[in-house]
Amino acid sequence: MSKLKLTLGCWNYDRTRAIQDGSVQPDGIDINYLDMPVEETFFRMARYREFDVSEMSLSSYSVSLHRDPKPFIAIPVFPSRFFRHSCIFVNAKSGIKEPKDLIGKKIGVPEFQMTAPVWIRGILSDHYGVPVDSVTYHTGGEEEPGRYEKIKLNLPEKIKVTPIPEDRTLAQMLRSGEIDAFHTARKPSTYDGVTVKRLFEDYRPIELDYYRKTKIFPIMHTIAIRREVYEANRWIAQSLFKAFCEAQRRTYHDLQETAALKAMVPWLSHDIEEARREMGDDYWSYGFENNRSQLDTFLRYHHECGLSPRLLKAEELFAPETLEAFKI
Repeated sequence: MSKLKLTLGCWNYDRTRAIQDGSVQPDGIDINYLDMPVEETFFRMARYREFDVSEMSLSSYSVSLHRDPKPFIAIPVFPSRFFRHSCIFVNAKSGIKEPKDLIGKKIGVPEFQMTAPVWIRGILSDHYGVPVDSVTYHTGGEEEPGRYEKIKLNLPEKIKVTPIPEDRTLAQMLRSGEIDAFHTARKPSTYDGVTVKRLFEDYRPIELDYYRKTKIFPIMHTIAIRREVYEANRWIAQSLFKAFCEAQRRTYHDLQETAALKAMVPWLSHDIEEARREMGDDYWSYGFENNRSQLDTFLRYHHECGLSPRLLKAEELFAPETLEAFKI
């Protein structure tokens, strides 16, 4: 019996590699895995819906849920998670020494709706007293000029967002002082620790303290299915979820191997032991229930910065079949 052929747009992660190389195959599905950088994958899926299944920005996906009809449905798989205290950069001459110094400043961001800046804005508001509407945001390309929001936004008037000149980049403008700070997912090329610095240079203990207080390991990306593909084949949500979980399980096993390191990280064993001690064995968890509170926090941040006209419920994000899904 022939399998359903589906395209999957996703970066080359260790936790998805078993699907990419075919050693893990979703039940009943023949996957054509298209390995692309996340920016390309997100743009092509959000703008043109080019893939049957795709890694997708959690923020872009949440924005899409306010469309009628809704173009996608997700499964609770999170290929990218990232603590973001390390991703706030400042010009050394801006006078920004602590988070509250950001108030009233010009903040660059590649796209206002990007997931990383949603988390950064929320963390700054919740934990450091920097309201979302206390700064002005300047959007554009980080390293190449001419980047635009991939999704049309309708923000409240109190949120001030202005595109930068088309011939400029945010990395350049941060170095020159035309913007005071930068919220981003990628470290800018102009970061040198002197002219351009991190707000939190010694970020690891700060991020660990944040985790200990909140139990949040911020979710960046999820896996989205074109809704018409899902509606025609409702079984694929569970099949894909099981496959991603199995691929991840194999990676967990590989990273705990001590005879020879399977990743090029000198103190990998130490870091894995620390992650398990602080966050538990399933420190990069998939599934709905064990991520509900983190999703609720993200959706509140998404609503508070004007990206969601109403506060979404976490249950609305995922195929109902996967809300009680179990791992094999």
